[in-house]
Amino acid sequence: MKFTCLRTDLATAVSNVSRAVSTKATIPALEGVLIKAYNDNLNISGYNLEIGITTDIEARVVKEGEIVLGAKLLLDIVRRLPEEIVSVETDDRMVTYITCGKADYQIVGMPSVEYPDLPTFQQTDGISVNSKVMRDMIRQTVYAVSDNTAKPIYTGSLYEISGGMLKIVAIDGFRMAIRSESVESESETSFVVPGKTQLEVLKLVNDDDSNVDIIVGQRHITFKIKTYSVISRLIEGTFLDYKATIPASEKTTLVIKTRLMIESVERMSLLNSEKIQSPVRCKFAEDEIRLSCASSVGRANDVISVPIIGDNVEIGFNNRYMLEALKNTDTDEVKLVLNGPVSPIVIKPVKGDSFLSIVVPVRLANEG
Repeated sequence: MKFTCLRTDLATAVSNVSRAVSTKATIPALEGVLIKAYNDNLNISGYNLEIGITTDIEARVVKEGEIVLGAKLLLDIVRRLPEEIVSVETDDRMVTYITCGKADYQIVGMPSVEYPDLPTFQQTDGISVNSKVMRDMIRQTVYAVSDNTAKPIYTGSLYEISGGMLKIVAIDGFRMAIRSESVESESETSFVVPGKTQLEVLKLVNDDDSNVDIIVGQRHITFKIKTYSVISRLIEGTFLDYKATIPASEKTTLVIKTRLMIESVERMSLLNSEKIQSPVRCKFAEDEIRLSCASSVGRANDVISVPIIGDNVEIGFNNRYMLEALKNTDTDEVKLVLNGPVSPIVIKPVKGDSFLSIVVPVRLANEG
């Protein structure tokens, strides 16, 4: 195998696909990237048996071939090469010669036959979503994906396509995030995408007018993002009936500036740390929100003046869960809905239903 290509193209491609490379694998080849050079094109892949990332870059291929090279070492080398044109050549002993300007390296590769095949599957459904919309939908929900592997189904997000709408739902037992968007699709389907897969997609999508093509199979999914493909298994199982968890009534409601609420909760959060976790106490009454937090290091209080409709209520919540929900709304104002001290706090837009977040309350100890 022998080819030349642009150093920046190679470095970017290796950097991106390396995120799907195993750092400690039982199969040594999985700690590398697979490079295939054919027809003036390089196909570069990383795979950890759960997620695969593959991309194509332009190259001048002098001799076609395939090889597996250690991902970390290759990336470190190409990032530091002195000039823009890099030449790569592999001999029959799998020794790879990398030359750029006056710098050259010799590194040992592995034959491509030792690299497991990336999943191939028959498409059962598909949808195309604007890149910016896809990025926002994932970002505004993936924070609520569970990291508890005891219930694998919740380590992913439910993708539900119905009635020309795409809905992404994430839930971890303490909060829930839902994001909806209209799409051009007549499909009626649902599937669960791992949170880790979505985070990789999030790193690759751009804020532009291109589209992300989502190709769905029985057990696998591919996100096509320009020259990149992210291939992943789907999570099998039954997802929670999330609609049943959304409170139907609205006993207490208020509209508040998102930034105002975030800043107040952040002030209360100063008394909390990884070792200290005290709930934020929130009392909604007489057109005021009275916030307080007491921990072993001290006590904080704050007051926000805002019109409140309905019953007075005092409720506690985890400061981090509330902040993540508020910061991912992307609206200047939000509507808060409460139904007593033990019912979930609902955060939604003032108009429409593009997003909905739920934060489960924390039981408060009575103060003397």
